Amino acid sequence: MSDRMAMAQAQRVVVKVGSAILTANGLGLDTLAVSALTAQMAGLRAGGREVVLVSSGAVVAGMSTLGWQTRPHAIHELQAAAAVGQMGLVQSYESAFSKYDLHTAQILLDHDDVSARDRYLNARSTLLTLLSLGVIPVVNENDTVVTEEIRFGDNDTLAALVANLVDADLLVILTDQDGLYEADPRQNPEAALIRSVKANDPRLPTMAGEGSSLGRGGMVTKIKAAVLAARSGTHTVIANGRVENSLTGVCAGDLIGTHLHATERPVTARKQWLAGMVRTNGALQLDAGATGVVKQAGRSLLPVGVSRVSGDFVRGDMVSCTDPDGVEIARGLVNYSAADAVRIIGRSSDEIESVLGFRGEDELIHRDNLVLV
Repeated sequence: MSDRMAMAQAQRVVVKVGSAILTANGLGLDTLAVSALTAQMAGLRAGGREVVLVSSGAVVAGMSTLGWQTRPHAIHELQAAAAVGQMGLVQSYESAFSKYDLHTAQILLDHDDVSARDRYLNARSTLLTLLSLGVIPVVNENDTVVTEEIRFGDNDTLAALVANLVDADLLVILTDQDGLYEADPRQNPEAALIRSVKANDPRLPTMAGEGSSLGRGGMVTKIKAAVLAARSGTHTVIANGRVENSLTGVCAGDLIGTHLHATERPVTARKQWLAGMVRTNGALQLDAGATGVVKQAGRSLLPVGVSRVSGDFVRGDMVSCTDPDGVEIARGLVNYSAADAVRIIGRSSDEIESVLGFRGEDELIHRDNLVLV
């Protein structure tokens, strides 16, 4: 499959939009830009694709509302601007998408939401549920509460982590540049636009190092984002969001921007990532039926197929899965704590709520979070 064919066949797309695209030279939100962007995403949804939007612009929008002419440096002032601007940003998207009978949902994340495995599972479940309902999640960093130590630092990184969360096929980073150049085009007008390169190309970190030509204009974070996205098999395209219908063109497979392609298929890459989590915090012993289902059919592990729980683990921990003889056959991220797992093993999923007093996932370990060993 050609690089551009992969773009055309992408079914789950994360779109990251920078402040330069959304704001009118720092004077607040550009409503025409928002309308053009939402029209393109509505077109993707009409074509059957799932879309997650990671949007910058809250701080700049808040500055405009507050009448601030220069961007503050104090973290509490940035947080205040983000709190004010987030209102207008989300309302703008909600209004624009409603014209296409599309619902939106605001998702605010911070570093802990993707580094702590229990919250990782929660964020993943919420986003996947919204996508299944046809809703367009609008994601931003939770600027109103984060501190300097836990900030993602940029929405390029956040977009890549969201792509990891939802196993996206494609990440499109819309910026005010045409893509990634071999050299700074402002210094070298003859510099060539890179059309296609592997996200893990060993030349890129050196080329994008601090002070290099590619380090100007925010390309450092975009390249790092592509590397992160490739961890879950997601391709990345950096394109100019100011060019008319650039997002539509990228998703149609047109020769637009720079394609940083992943070398693994999404499912394979995710399994490799899980396999890299070598530490386990407990074990689930499966009966013969569940052992066969997990090993041969690659299906999720349900409580009914588990006969014994050992260890002290919490939701999101990596646990070992053994056959009736105690031989490890798989590992996975568990949906319930050890205490809750003990209470529901051997029971059908329909009984979980009556036993625990709440209804969580039907599976102890979902097949997407399970890897054979």
